[in-house]
Amino acid sequence: MADDSTDQPTLAGLSVPTAAVPTTDTSGAAVAGEDAVALVAVDSHLAHLDRPFEYAVPAGLDRVARAGVRVRVRFAGRVVDGYLLARRAEAEHTGRLAPLLKVVSDEVVLTPSIARLCRELADHYAGSMADVLRLAIPPRHARAEKSLPLRPEAESESEQPAPHLARDVDDTVAEETSGWEAYPAGPALLRRLAAGESPRAAWLAVPDAGALQGWPRALATAVAAVHASGRSSVVVLPDHRDLDRLAAALDAVLGPDSYVRLTADLGPEQRYAAWLRSLRGHVKVVIGSRSAAFAPVPDLGLVAWWDDGDDNLQEPRAPYPHVREVLRRRAALAGAGLLVGGHSRTSQIQHWIQRGDLPEVRPAPPALAARVPRITVAGEGHQGERDAAAASARLPSVAWRAVKDGLVNGPVLIQVPRRGYLVSLSCEHCRTPLRCATCSGPLRMVAPGADPTCGWCGRGDDGHPCRECGGTRRRSGVVGEERTAEEVGRAFPGARVLVSRAAQVLATVPDEPAVVIATPGAEPVAERGYTAALLLDGWAVLDRGGLEAGVEALRRWLSAAALTRPAARVVLSGVPPHAGQRPVEALVRWDPAWLARRELEDRVELGLPPVRRTATLTGDSAAVTRAAEILRADTSHGDIEVLGPLVTEAGRSAKEIARLVVRGDVGGPVDDPGLPRVLRDLRAARSLRKAAGDLEVRLDAQDLDL
Repeated sequence: MADDSTDQPTLAGLSVPTAAVPTTDTSGAAVAGEDAVALVAVDSHLAHLDRPFEYAVPAGLDRVARAGVRVRVRFAGRVVDGYLLARRAEAEHTGRLAPLLKVVSDEVVLTPSIARLCRELADHYAGSMADVLRLAIPPRHARAEKSLPLRPEAESESEQPAPHLARDVDDTVAEETSGWEAYPAGPALLRRLAAGESPRAAWLAVPDAGALQGWPRALATAVAAVHASGRSSVVVLPDHRDLDRLAAALDAVLGPDSYVRLTADLGPEQRYAAWLRSLRGHVKVVIGSRSAAFAPVPDLGLVAWWDDGDDNLQEPRAPYPHVREVLRRRAALAGAGLLVGGHSRTSQIQHWIQRGDLPEVRPAPPALAARVPRITVAGEGHQGERDAAAASARLPSVAWRAVKDGLVNGPVLIQVPRRGYLVSLSCEHCRTPLRCATCSGPLRMVAPGADPTCGWCGRGDDGHPCRECGGTRRRSGVVGEERTAEEVGRAFPGARVLVSRAAQVLATVPDEPAVVIATPGAEPVAERGYTAALLLDGWAVLDRGGLEAGVEALRRWLSAAALTRPAARVVLSGVPPHAGQRPVEALVRWDPAWLARRELEDRVELGLPPVRRTATLTGDSAAVTRAAEILRADTSHGDIEVLGPLVTEAGRSAKEIARLVVRGDVGGPVDDPGLPRVLRDLRAARSLRKAAGDLEVRLDAQDLDL
């Protein structure tokens, strides 16, 4: 087994002590004459086996057994997959080694830079390298591997800078059609990228009404500048609609054959073929969803991602890395530029800015003022004198007028924070949310005229009285987009009503009068921008819970408002008076940086992420309780704070689900490996003794409850 006691480098940045290697393997077969020891990362997700293992290289595999290829080995009595990390002349193990059974393909799929990145991410998130490799490298598809040429057809052209592109970039900047004309630092950023430099920037984009000449054009021009320097780019976006917009901009700037798309909705062959095109150097630009962050492009010059706060950038599989951390580390390892953009800003990006890691690229105030919509908060100012229900009505008169006036000139957007019909029911008398008598789940209605049912167990409402006042009459509590469409249809008879939601997302809507009802993240782009927008049920967004609730509320509102035409009317309804409501104030001022700074100041004082690393341990109550005891008993890890455990659920399953919060050293740096190391040791100990009960370990969870 490998050990970290020497300084001999391997593909994964590991090291092993040395000993003589026998000339035969365990089967008695001859092994390779030189470098006969293979270090293999075995596909085992057990935490205590997260290290490379030594195997003998048979003489027959000597030529094809190269660092980075896929192999098959016998491990713990089973034949499993793995990656060959390195070859050595000598081994740590003093006996005979088991042989490599097969080299699956001679394609070097695990490059040195990706191997090191995967190891760093595994250590950063207290996970295993096998888990990260599963995210980084797609499954092999033999037909795609054989059908794609090994080298680009125009190799000399692909490996040399393109002077004509560099001239085009300079011309674009001069003509102020690059998408960066609203940003004083934009032209300098492009010139540095085109000159082969690696600038880093946090970019706040101006509203663009969904036009390709907005942020997609700006991002495409930055990629073209990098391409002109002969280097590669990796760009990650949250969803397919953003990808479509960027792809259209790249078609105009670089041409349709200049990039590949890597997304989860591609078939196995298409996805692997696109991945191989980047690996073999057929293209220098990769755009895609979060898995594209690992794309193995040669000579990386720029990593970029859009809308840092979008949940789609958070990997839902262990060890749960965020795109920002993947690309930040890739940029550091490759010496590449880094660009993160969006209409809003997260606390993590603000933290990088304030500690000096990222300069800001912001629009000039006159350019921003010319493009932002007019924000109105229902119920504020003199509205209460004219409309007594302005602060409490779901569709107050100011919102109704905004829709009516907007429909004269084009489509109107209405953002609804929840899916469904009546998402929850309340007591008609005291407004207390009603719960299921069996499992305490929320009661809801899934369609007009349907009987109320439980959202957890599906049982029908038995008429159980309210636990607060004893009332038995029900009323709507939280309204979804289906009921909203019904209400809007009655309020504006004759108006066309379109609905866009998860699994039924509209990409675009025509420039004609219509009311578009959309859930957050599913807002379609209007051809010329929306004439008005309503942001309904603001309280539901602000009360969603979690550390990022305020920042996320502003992100959702800004994303919708940015799709409107300049000076269009945007009405936010259903929020308390905005004195003290920072996200509402930031929306009115269109200043997400101000909110990010205020949030970060609070977190510095309270020792919350991103200032202090925090982990959550969730699972069976007994397993979480035992983990808390182990962590509290271990004093070797320094000043680590253990909070909990707390039972979070008890009715949805036979077992109680508990949660434990662990915070890192209050005096240590944010990237201090102490907390991840402690959690890795905990997982390894549980794995080694085959501890009962599920235990999920997450570092830097975005949904950390306050």
